[in-house]
Amino acid sequence: MATPSHHVRFCASRDGTRIAFTTGGAGPPLVRAAHWLSHLDYERDCPLWGPWLKLLARRHTLVRYDGRGCGLSDREAADFSLDRCVEDLEAVVDSCKLARFVLFGATIGGITALAYAARHPDRVSHLVLIGGFAVSRMARDPPLIEETALELKAIDLGWSNDNPAYRQFITSMLVPDATSEQAHSHNELMRIAASPQSAIRRLRSFHYLDLREIAPQVRCPTLVLHSRFDGRIPFEQGRALATLIPGARFVALDSRNHWVVDTEPAWARFTAEIEGFLPGVPDMPSAAGVLDALTPRELQVIDLLAAGLDNGTIGQRLGISAKTVRNRVSVIFDKLGVNSRPQAIVWARDAGFGRKPSDA
Repeated sequence: MATPSHHVRFCASRDGTRIAFTTGGAGPPLVRAAHWLSHLDYERDCPLWGPWLKLLARRHTLVRYDGRGCGLSDREAADFSLDRCVEDLEAVVDSCKLARFVLFGATIGGITALAYAARHPDRVSHLVLIGGFAVSRMARDPPLIEETALELKAIDLGWSNDNPAYRQFITSMLVPDATSEQAHSHNELMRIAASPQSAIRRLRSFHYLDLREIAPQVRCPTLVLHSRFDGRIPFEQGRALATLIPGARFVALDSRNHWVVDTEPAWARFTAEIEGFLPGVPDMPSAAGVLDALTPRELQVIDLLAAGLDNGTIGQRLGISAKTVRNRVSVIFDKLGVNSRPQAIVWARDAGFGRKPSDA
């Protein structure tokens, strides 16, 4: 699928800061809250973030924006607090005249999305959070002050330096299993997205947050994903956040990356979980009569499919080849009357498959 179409517009946040945003794709609206650093132009073809944009715009109209101090938004913002970040999101949503929408947030964007969903329960239909926390690093572990100071110093000294070593230091902490191309793209994104001063202020404003009172106020269906070996935000923080949100589904991703990339095995689980969770799949067949048409082996396959497993993993679980699984999945599609894996996953979960406690 091609990269989403791109036409940049601007709106004003409550304090007058101009926020750049764009829309692309087709279908029900999905808003991506701005993460730490972004650049609307650069991200479209970035090998790190480009696959995310294609995923989110596959069945939805994707609305994304650059946070204050970043990308095409005003670079000289002074206040980077959570309240101001939520106001930026509010301005974009209001400018797009969205009554109700899916809200998606990764890392810092997830914190902004969480706070928005708590404040506007009537506007958010579904919430997806990735790499978040219940209590931020300095609020839960003050001894990390020296480590944090080192990170901020690396940003201050080397952000604009032609030598990418300082930026690679940050990249290696965030996505240690990135390919050389992905790492280079992230290094470049850091260089062009914001000044070192804005990057530091934006990051520092999220160092002392405690979300244990905000999270329980979320009322919409919520999917929380977290990399099991995340070196940036501890896995237990992701689990704690999901526990605080009423009815949230928690999914552990077998990855070391703070956010997964499309070249690692965890990507298949990541995409299946998101596409299975998000609304907007039309004309789903009812379960009546369909289950009788499925063989015992096909029922096993669809149960593992609903759990978000890829063909190779399903084959390993059942002792058959990935090719055999692929063939059986194709037959299952025909029997269900669907034409894509996300549709099959949604159908299977609605029918009660894939709900065994295997996500933690």
